[in-house]
Amino acid sequence: MKTTAIIGGSGLSQIESLTIIEQKRIQTPYGKPSSTCTIGELAGQKVIFLARHGAPHTIAPHKINYRANLWALKEAGAEQIIAIAAVGGITPEMTPTRIIIPEQIIDYSYGREHTYFAGTEPVKHIDFSYPYDESLRKQLINNAAQLKLNSHAGGIYGCTQGPRLETAAEITRMERDGCDLVGMTGMPEAALARELDIPYVCCAVIANWAAGKTAGTIAMPEIIDNLEQGMHNTKKLLHQFFSDTNHQV
Repeated sequence: MKTTAIIGGSGLSQIESLTIIEQKRIQTPYGKPSSTCTIGELAGQKVIFLARHGAPHTIAPHKINYRANLWALKEAGAEQIIAIAAVGGITPEMTPTRIIIPEQIIDYSYGREHTYFAGTEPVKHIDFSYPYDESLRKQLINNAAQLKLNSHAGGIYGCTQGPRLETAAEITRMERDGCDLVGMTGMPEAALARELDIPYVCCAVIANWAAGKTAGTIAMPEIIDNLEQGMHNTKKLLHQFFSDTNHQV
């Protein structure tokens, strides 16, 4: 039975069904994490929850201390990670409120502290051909199918710098590159998890169509409504994930 960490993104700052046992603030060699590690139980399983943007939601994507967050989760005992993210939809399958379990990522971010190996000797190069753990992906995909959720298995996540949303031209370029969805927090989070040898998967909720994919501008009230519905289903998915894991033990 592996201890699972959940990294909460926009729209998921807490999980109501999580029975809290302990709040642990962990000091790391890389500074302060975004929030305390909330340790508890969900469907009989030990869970560690960390709010990526802080509690309350105040840390912009490019200001998140990703190294401290991942290090703190490892110190707290995380053996695998489910990362929740709010994203924009680019290709036709990526409709608002839909849950996506992506299989690849393209990194457009810059200037972020993106490795634990900077300045180390000898230089280390991790294999990052397949950024998400396939076993965790399959389990989430199967759980979503069991619940008949509006979900999609696959897709390429394009990670931009933020905090602004993208231009229509940038989205057009990303679509040419092969991106299906766009977010701001997927990297370096996934790569840091790989450096720490922690299996990692992304569970993304489509909050809106990306720039240029609909007429007019992107409206924040619409994003909030879509996120509320999508995150409600995401919580159902997480509960099913832990319930199934419990039955497998």
